[in-house]
Amino acid sequence: MSTTEKLLEGTGRWFESLGMKPGWLHARLATYTELGIAPLLFLGLLTPLAAAGAIGVMLVALITNHLKNGYFIFRPGEGYEYVLYILLSAFGLCLLGGGKYSLDNAFNIPHMYGGYGFLISLLGVVGAIGLLIVFWRPPAKTAE
Repeated sequence: MSTTEKLLEGTGRWFESLGMKPGWLHARLATYTELGIAPLLFLGLLTPLAAAGAIGVMLVALITNHLKNGYFIFRPGEGYEYVLYILLSAFGLCLLGGGKYSLDNAFNIPHMYGGYGFLISLLGVVGAIGLLIVFWRPPAKTAE
């Protein structure tokens, strides 16, 4: 078994512990989404669409894992401070676009920011909510 397969297997078990079942599927979905959107955001290519991917991933992370741990990231279990920052930054990228030095601008890709960017950002929100409705089954709380 390769190192990548071992990491995905462990990540899948972690997703299962959060109630995201099947864990193997969500480990791959999250990994491939993050690997796909990172270069697009870095290059400023299809920026609002890539940012919508970040919105989806971060919204699922916020709801399934971080929200219950309080605000600050250094709290046990990691709070939602950093996840919320990425989420709001991604919304900002949807609204503002990639900017002057982006590939969106260099390739003269039609302006997808502003109102259109906001609509595109909703793809991430709807995707996250849909994923949570279909797959998330929070673990039952145990009595202490």
